[in-house]
Amino acid sequence: MRRLNFTLDLDTIALLEKLSTQYYAGNKSQTVRAALESLAAHIGHDGWVITGYTPMQLDTKAACHSCGTDHPEGDVLFRPVFERGASPEALPHIPAEVWLDCSGCVEERLMA
Repeated sequence: MRRLNFTLDLDTIALLEKLSTQYYAGNKSQTVRAALESLAAHIGHDGWVITGYTPMQLDTKAACHSCGTDHPEGDVLFRPVFERGASPEALPHIPAEVWLDCSGCVEERLMA
């Protein structure tokens, strides 16, 4: 643990007191940590990131999620594997729709 010194205005101090008392048994450090984690989640730097892809042979025609190109039955597309992580492109929620990418889009994403 490390001690940091910083100055807060009176309204912020009052809000910190209220939140720490109401939700964190008066623990101001835990209150500030929760606020920072919430801020990170809301600005898109914390969420679900693609950590890899799983190949999938199509049993019906489908379109690439990223470029929209149609692919016939029998083609191989790639389903993303999502994990919790930090990135400017992180998604707040795992998409509910089917997400399949073509090899070109996967290569482009991996090279970026």
